[in-house]
Amino acid sequence: MGHYPTGDLRDQLAHLGQAVVRAGLVVGSGGNLSARAPDTDECWATAAGTWLDGLDRGSFVRIRIIDGATLDRVAPSSELGLHLAIYRARPDVNAVVHLHPQSVLLLDAIGAPIRLVTTDHAFYLRRVATTPFVPPGRPEVGRLAAEACADGTNCVVLSRHGCCVVADSVELAHKRALYLEEAARLTYRALALGAPLPQLPADWLDDPAATV
Repeated sequence: MGHYPTGDLRDQLAHLGQAVVRAGLVVGSGGNLSARAPDTDECWATAAGTWLDGLDRGSFVRIRIIDGATLDRVAPSSELGLHLAIYRARPDVNAVVHLHPQSVLLLDAIGAPIRLVTTDHAFYLRRVATTPFVPPGRPEVGRLAAEACADGTNCVVLSRHGCCVVADSVELAHKRALYLEEAARLTYRALALGAPLPQLPADWLDDPAATV
């Protein structure tokens, strides 16, 4: 993946978009991304219909977070409400990544919780919440995700829909998305083998010193 881009947040999001498509975490134009400059009330969000592996600076819309006003003439993603709800609930969050990773969604569909089995999973993910199914684009998607994130949770599975991963930087959100799908793949492989897959000890997962 090389050195992460610095400077313009749109360049960072475009880099993330290309990388998650290559990694198989999203197909076609599914998913959407946003980033907020620290200590501001504005964010950049992907425009409607954009393909994540074809993003450039013109693929993003500037949005005012407090009221959702669009500050450009381009229409934002239909899931903009998801991003805004989380920014309003979590002042510490500067990046929201919504993807449709296949292993995460498969486990959700069969009712199997994702197990955190490595120290990387604990360090980057800590815990994973799941919200009930709501059709995409409805306000409840953002409301439920924001409620799930309010206690500091950074990874939320939107049932039958996708995942929402948040962080204080685009790069960290990217890492969390990769480790979430890795944890799901390991969980699925263990289930396919019929092998027990215990999660890391709860007291270690709950230790702030062991996480970011």
